[in-house]
Amino acid sequence: MLSIEEINKLLGVDESYKASSVLFKKLMSKDERQKLFKVFLAKETDLTFDWFTDYFQEEHSDRKKNKQDFTPDGVVTLVNRLLGSTQFNADICAGTGGLTIKRWSENKEAHIYCEEYSDRAMPFLLFNLAIRNMDAVVFHGDSLTRKAKGYYRIEPGKQFADIQKIDDLAVAKAETVVMNPPYSFKWKPVKEMLDEPRFKPFGVLAPKSKADFAFLLEGLNRLSDAGTMAIILPHGVLFRGQAEGKIRQKILELGYIDTVIGLPEKLFFNTDIPTVIVILRRHRADNKVFFIDASKEFTKHKNHNRLEKEHIEKILAAYHDRKDVDKFAHLAGMAELKENDFNLNIPRYVDTFEPEPVPSLTEITADMQEIDKEIEAETRNLSDMFSQLVGTTPEADREIKAFAKYWSDRYG
Repeated sequence: MLSIEEINKLLGVDESYKASSVLFKKLMSKDERQKLFKVFLAKETDLTFDWFTDYFQEEHSDRKKNKQDFTPDGVVTLVNRLLGSTQFNADICAGTGGLTIKRWSENKEAHIYCEEYSDRAMPFLLFNLAIRNMDAVVFHGDSLTRKAKGYYRIEPGKQFADIQKIDDLAVAKAETVVMNPPYSFKWKPVKEMLDEPRFKPFGVLAPKSKADFAFLLEGLNRLSDAGTMAIILPHGVLFRGQAEGKIRQKILELGYIDTVIGLPEKLFFNTDIPTVIVILRRHRADNKVFFIDASKEFTKHKNHNRLEKEHIEKILAAYHDRKDVDKFAHLAGMAELKENDFNLNIPRYVDTFEPEPVPSLTEITADMQEIDKEIEAETRNLSDMFSQLVGTTPEADREIKAFAKYWSDRYG
């Protein structure tokens, strides 16, 4: 893993805040770009993961305003395996490209489409696509308002891809869509958006304080009829009411939600909240929803938790088997979903309650005897303390001694 210092040195900057602008200038020059790629590859040859995840998150991410949380490797691996093979993958809110890189690493011939808003993240995303010689197009702009800052074509070459800034792009529906959007992002919906195909079938817009469902519907709009989408979101999308409740109910009635997977807390760098992976498909044989409670599937590492290989394999086995597993998974039909008012909160469907073990009478008796001994010892201590008390006046002293004698006679 390249350190912050190594990356800055390779980019030729003395301060991390300069990295994005310097990198972008070098990427726009073919000679500088290829020279930079060779310098990086001399230091790191494994192209299957994003070298910049930790660097960008620690040095450049905007958690307060843009709520940027980069996807940890265990979640990246799980999402990639859930989606399977593809010929055309779309990554909405791509960041520096961690999810896209994992999709590409197992689908080298796939066409790639990325969207990203952050000016700081964009050069790193372009770098990651081009050094891996991907066939890709990039929308630089706001995924919700569709306001563009720029468009890029990543054209595969002999060793590295070329980066061309283009005037516009037309994007077909993707076979797989992957998303890790900013959680509970504040946005500015306007009623005219209800006429857009992505929002119109649902009758309402996501609330301005939480754009989670707006991102979900944007991703769904990018999905082909036979495609599969995976989106990582906070648990609130499963049970919040008002407009979100109406959108969730409509999505369920249309049969788009396939699987809900609850993940452990403390997986992400900038937030401790537990998250959920929602799998969506447009055309399915039924409208049942499969629930997996993987909240306990993790290994503790310092301040954060990790999804390890054994946890991922357990989740995937249940996902593909699609059968009830005690305290772990449940397949719910539409009748059950309606009974729960289309609330998808996982504990409503997967009961993970573990009753406290009932101790034997022998254990209870032993505990009571131990408590009796403790009471007896503490009572004697109190008697000793009372006997040593002295009043500040003769009258007070007589009262204290009388109480001490009473206590000693009764409890001593």
